[in-house]
Parts: sequence; structure tokens; C-alpha cells
Amino acid sequence: MTDDRRRSLAWLDARVAAGESFQSVAEAAVSHLHASYPAYHWVGIYMLGGVGLRLLAWDGPAATAHVEIPLGAGVCGYAATTGEAVNVPDVRQDERYLQCFLGTRAELVVPIAVDGRVYGEVDIDSDQLSAFDAVDEAFLKLFCERLAALAEGQRLEHRTPAR
Repeated sequence: MTDDRRRSLAWLDARVAAGESFQSVAEAAVSHLHASYPAYHWVGIYMLGGVGLRLLAWDGPAATAHVEIPLGAGVCGYAATTGEAVNVPDVRQDERYLQCFLGTRAELVVPIAVDGRVYGEVDIDSDQLSAFDAVDEAFLKLFCERLAALAEGQRLEHRTPAR
């Protein structure tokens, strides 16, 4: 793992250790990821609520129209339903993709999950084809595990994915 990603995990660990609310950490996390990684053009955190996902925090050049996503719909709904990370190198080639921005070419969605319980997910869009690699996936899985521990500690809504 690269030094910048280690620093990001340490940054998140400090926020969690400070006892901040999940909302506060989520808002800071999307801004941190967007500012720290040039290929991360739009970063959002969706959390479970009601019958699907609700956008809790985001950072990027524009808001998305997708503030609520039903479970199973799009890449985000698929990830929340299965509990699996989804890396889409070219969104134009994936029928699950729900278009948010005309310039988006790649998407990475990583569940905020721990011990089989999904609380939400981090959704990242990029204007570059094949923007995300195995290093991004491994880093974001660790990042999301930390967010999941915070969500669990604050007793946020969760679900067990279908397998």
C-alpha cells in the first residue's frame, strides 16, 4: 500500500478515535478522498435507510440526482444487496450503471460492511476509463471497514446481504 493511502487510513483512524458522529466523519471522509486522489472525481457515501440507499455525504464538482437508490438498482444497489465491491472500468459497458454525470467513465463502489452486515457504501466516479485498480480496491475496503466499525458502534441501520 502506498504512503498516501496509509496516511488516509491514519487520518480516518484519528477521526474515529476522536468520537465524532458518523455524519461528521462521512462528510470529512468524502472531502478527504476527493481532495487526496485526483482520479476520484466524485465521492459519495450512501447509507441504508428505508427500502434502499440514501446519499449521506458527497464531494465533487456537482450534486447527483441519485440521492435515493433502491436496493438492487444500479451498481450501488447491487453492491449493497450482495455486500461485494464492484469495480466498473467502463460504465458504458455495464448495464447496471445509473448515469449521474455525462463525463463519468469508471465507477468503484465498496460496501461499508463488517461481519456480514452492510451499513452503506462508498461510491466513487472517475472521468478516466479503468481509473481504479486492485490498490484502490484494497485501500477502500480497509477504509470502509473502519467506517463500518464506527457505524456499528453508533448502531446505525444495516442489513445482511443476499448470497
